[in-house]
Amino acid sequence: MTDFLPKNEITISKEFEKRGYLVKDITDIESLTKIRKIFINSIKKNISIKANSTQDLDILNFIHKNIKSNKLNNFRLKIINEVNKNKELRRLYYNVARSYLDILIGNELSMQLRINLSIQLPNDKSSLLPLHSDVWSGDSPFEIVVWLPLVDCYKTKAMYILPPPKYEKMKKMFLDKKSASSEKIFKKIKKDLQWIKVKHGQVLLFNQCLPHGNIVNKESETRWSLNCRFKGVFTPYRDKKIGEFFEPVTLRTISKLAIKYRLPKIK
Repeated sequence: MTDFLPKNEITISKEFEKRGYLVKDITDIESLTKIRKIFINSIKKNISIKANSTQDLDILNFIHKNIKSNKLNNFRLKIINEVNKNKELRRLYYNVARSYLDILIGNELSMQLRINLSIQLPNDKSSLLPLHSDVWSGDSPFEIVVWLPLVDCYKTKAMYILPPPKYEKMKKMFLDKKSASSEKIFKKIKKDLQWIKVKHGQVLLFNQCLPHGNIVNKESETRWSLNCRFKGVFTPYRDKKIGEFFEPVTLRTISKLAIKYRLPKIK
């Protein structure tokens, strides 16, 4: 196959293919700061913050001092519904990953209509996402997940992914009915999983075809992470359709003209 991509783009693409993900510093820090502030304002609106948590990162990292686990899901849903009403949120989110999305997908993108939020309190078992691949439940393999931490994520405060070379080994387990459950597969491949460290100020882009998930957060801080899917406008859609789940956000002029074009009728 002929490849006219610049060397730096080829390097980044090969890194993604080999590892199944990229962790990169965000160049548009202003957009990240605005995103964090949108969430902080929503948090302060919905719960009372103790006086010892005044800095934004302290509020996020130690939110478990202000809310109990049995109240967490309702709190999370309130935050999600409120922040997604902000008309600038999705544009800001796109901005923090734009340069890498252009390289990995292209510059005509469809974006998920809503930003998702994950909050994991320390030692809380109610916010777990077992081993899974998004394409197993109806997502298109043409999608990529942009995962944005609002705090430093490390060890059990982070997420894990199964590297591409190990995925072939795992696929054979699906043929064994005794190993068909997610929990059994997780135990068998646990040693192969890659835990992804992502600092606040960095963004993670990962291949959601690869199995991934999280476990109980054993660290002393709460995890806050956002996620949103992107795909090429003209790539195949599966269960999550354009107009229902996705929306074109960077459609180029020739594509707009082509969509509207109609051949002249011959009488």
